[in-house]
Amino acid sequence: MKIMNLKRLLSAVLLLMVFNSLADAQITERAGFGKFALVGGNIHTITNGTIENGVVLINGHRIESVSAGNVVPEGYEHIDVTGKHIYPGFIDSGTRLGLIEISAVPVTVDDAEVGNFNPHMRAFTAINPNSVSIPVTRVSGVTTVIAHPTSGVISGKATLIDLFGYAPDSMAVKADAGLYLEWPTAGRRGWWDQRSEQDRTKEYEKSLRELFDFFEAAKAYHRMWELWDANPAGKKQPNRNPVLQSMRPVISGELPVIISVDRERDILNVLEWVKQFDNLNLILSSVAEGWRVASQIAEAGIPVLAGPVLSTPVRGYDNYQRPYQNAGLMAEAGVKVAIRTGETENVRNLPYHAGYAAVYGMGREEALRSVTIVPAEIFGVQDEIGSIEAGKRANLFVSDGDPFEVLTNISHVFINGYNVPMVSRHTQLYQQFIDRNP
Repeated sequence: MKIMNLKRLLSAVLLLMVFNSLADAQITERAGFGKFALVGGNIHTITNGTIENGVVLINGHRIESVSAGNVVPEGYEHIDVTGKHIYPGFIDSGTRLGLIEISAVPVTVDDAEVGNFNPHMRAFTAINPNSVSIPVTRVSGVTTVIAHPTSGVISGKATLIDLFGYAPDSMAVKADAGLYLEWPTAGRRGWWDQRSEQDRTKEYEKSLRELFDFFEAAKAYHRMWELWDANPAGKKQPNRNPVLQSMRPVISGELPVIISVDRERDILNVLEWVKQFDNLNLILSSVAEGWRVASQIAEAGIPVLAGPVLSTPVRGYDNYQRPYQNAGLMAEAGVKVAIRTGETENVRNLPYHAGYAAVYGMGREEALRSVTIVPAEIFGVQDEIGSIEAGKRANLFVSDGDPFEVLTNISHVFINGYNVPMVSRHTQLYQQFIDRNP
């Protein structure tokens, strides 16, 4: 008993030390806010071409104007970016950023719930605005991410957040961006999976039946409430079921279903399954073997969040280039493709995932769109983010070169109009060791 208590005490002390170090790492200067003029840069608007030697005016949370020339009205803080490039903030369409701090410390992991069907769980409520991984990510030009839960079959609702704010409310672009669903797979889960093919197939079919039954129950529940809402007079109000109630915006098509699926057979099963619904708004995520069935996905008109690009093939005999080519092959077939990293700590590498996709067939312009305006369109926020246009949220960054190149430096990042300090755990450690005493 004494040994157990000692272990608990040591664990508590260790946690305190970890959290103190994380808190110290988050001490930064205050973000600037007000009226800014970025002058002299090459503005990559994404939707309206490139403006050379232009001016971007930021007023509060919004982009006030985008123009050629160098005329700046009075009252703006002048930021000279001559010879540099201005891009809209990059969007990662699939992460667990803000939900996990240290994977090995359970109390800092908040991306999972008990049970297989949790549509009522919201990632938005679990976001940690002070995560040490957030400053590390945004100084790389990634200003906005989808953070999603991962447990069970229906994991819960993903959230679309900006990477600056003091609470989830101030970070939210779309608090509930989609219902995240992990599609069951008939394949092996890894080299450690020793189940026979018969057992795998049996378990797969059981999981699909349970998923289908759950959606049928959700459809029936939604229809019941539709009928009551249309004519409640003289009728007893139906009993509420919190779990099925949270499925109503999904069944009506108001909230998309983000289905994480990789293998060819499973993707085809998803495309067949969705035909049972009149209004279901579907998005495919991960889709490692999307290139095998790209024409079918395009025909179904379903957008894809592809990645990670920096990965290895699902099948050992496939060419090593397939993960790099996957996004480009789907885009070539007519699929609307955004790129995701599927990461937590390394969301900062999103530009390089897009860079690899660009080199391996997607092309630079389409790759730029896949981390800017395309994910904004997929999640219905293209009027807010994804390009540099007057009236949009001021999410952008300034770089001295191509953001897909590892040697490019980023000098300024604006998120929702805030001039964010270019400070992170990485920059603090760099300064600490570069300035150390001999």
